[in-house]
Amino acid sequence: MSKNKNTALHYINTHNITGIKAGKERETFLEIWMVVVNERIFARSWGLAEKSWYNTFLKEPEGQIRCGDEIFNIKAAVPDDITDLTSEITEAYLTKYNTGSNIEYSRGIIREEHISRTMEFEIYG
Repeated sequence: MSKNKNTALHYINTHNITGIKAGKERETFLEIWMVVVNERIFARSWGLAEKSWYNTFLKEPEGQIRCGDEIFNIKAAVPDDITDLTSEITEAYLTKYNTGSNIEYSRGIIREEHISRTMEFEIYG
C-alpha cells in the first residue's frame, strides 16, 4: 500500500470530516463523511441534488480529497462489488458517526436513497 493511501486511511479513520473536490471544475472542497472498509475509502451522498459531488463523479471520475493539510488525487467509481459491501459500509457509518448530532444523520445515511449513492475513492499519483 502506498504512503499516500496509508496517510489518507489513517486520516479518514481518525477524523469525522474529509474534504472532497469532484471533477476538475470545482475550486473549493466540500466537507463530507467518509468511511474505510477493508482498507478502501467510501462515501455516501447526503444531498440528492443533480449538482451533487456524486453526480459530478459519475460524469468525471477524477477529483481530490483533502486530509488535513494533505491533498490526494482520486478516481471515483461505484464499485463492482457494492452489493457485497453494503452492510459493511452501513456498519462503518453507524460505528463511526454514533454520537451527538451525528446519530440522526448516520441513521439517515443508511436509507436506500443514500445507499444507492455510495462511491469508492481510489488514491493515485
